[in-house]
Amino acid sequence: MALVPYEEGAGWVARQLHSPSATYRFVSRTIRIKQDWRRLGVAAVVWDAAVVLCAYLEMGGIDLRDRSVIELGAGTGLLGIVATLLGAHVTITDRAAALEFLESNVQANLPSELRPRAVVKELTWGRDLHNFPSGAFDFILGADIVYLEETFAELLQTLEHLCSEQTVILLSCRIRYERDHRFLRMLRGRFSVSEVHYDSSKEVHIYKAQRGSCKDDF
Repeated sequence: MALVPYEEGAGWVARQLHSPSATYRFVSRTIRIKQDWRRLGVAAVVWDAAVVLCAYLEMGGIDLRDRSVIELGAGTGLLGIVATLLGAHVTITDRAAALEFLESNVQANLPSELRPRAVVKELTWGRDLHNFPSGAFDFILGADIVYLEETFAELLQTLEHLCSEQTVILLSCRIRYERDHRFLRMLRGRFSVSEVHYDSSKEVHIYKAQRGSCKDDF
């Protein structure tokens, strides 16, 4: 969501962050994602958490066909693109500065017949939430959006606004720092939270969250 630099090892930065594109294979399609680290920072790079959540969705345990999905902090758009290819109606959101870049990736990677199912829209967490219907989404997706502590309260406010009793939140992330644990504690204070997947090769966790004690098995 935030357009700021991000700390990683120098070798990883050289190999991944500065590549102008990244190519993936999901839903029997080749997806080529443009990247632009120098101009947009973290919003313009595909992170492992997005790849892991895409793979988790593709495994088929969750039926996204004709479901209403919103992605928060979409960045390059990979996750929203894959959700659309899996049959969902997806609202793909990020801050205003990232939208043109995000839209270009979405348009380049969706066949024409699926493009009406994906809408790119501005959303800064905690602001102008009246532009998004409360409780209207079946799924809320977020990949590696938990890293700036100053955004935690606004992110939680946004999740609460978007959620109904039936909404399923899926957040994928690495747990790097104490602040990441702090966010999980804050999330558990408002939602029922469980870990549903862990990719040990990439050290990425996927958490499911729902209101109250609801235990939707998808």
